[in-house]
Amino acid sequence: QLVDYERIKAVGPDRAAAEWLLRCGAKVRFRGFDRWQHDYNGLPTGPLGRYLIEAIDATESCIMYRGFDHLEGLEHVEEIRFNKCIYIEDACMERLSQIKTLQDSLKNMTIVSCGNVTDKGIITLHNLRNLEWLLLSDLPGVKDKDQTVDRLQTALPRLTIDLDLA
Repeated sequence: QLVDYERIKAVGPDRAAAEWLLRCGAKVRFRGFDRWQHDYNGLPTGPLGRYLIEAIDATESCIMYRGFDHLEGLEHVEEIRFNKCIYIEDACMERLSQIKTLQDSLKNMTIVSCGNVTDKGIITLHNLRNLEWLLLSDLPGVKDKDQTVDRLQTALPRLTIDLDLA
């Protein structure tokens, strides 16, 4: 989970992030490809910048806050799915929403069955100014969903929020 900054410099942010994500059990989809990549040993090799991460599916993965520096420098990520991620918490949402490149590129996000995410974490997503669609489902830590959604919607008027919260 620790971030190897030398590795990022050597292979570029997309390759280093893909390695981290796959080691943690997540999947990535590269720009221009339909298939999700989940096999670490099957990661394609090629010139720096050939394989750019467009989507991240962290379903049931063990990604956690201290690896989030790997997401710095990813410029093409349009979609992130957090589904049943037991180590994802408010600090992760906040860190994610502070990454300048993701503020520009991220369009779709799913946060489902992540028990450690609360209202506080969801509200920090207002920094993701190009977010178009957000699915929030089965988040027992979100207690005041109406106010949280209102605040997010006010900050991001173009955002469509799909809610399935108790």
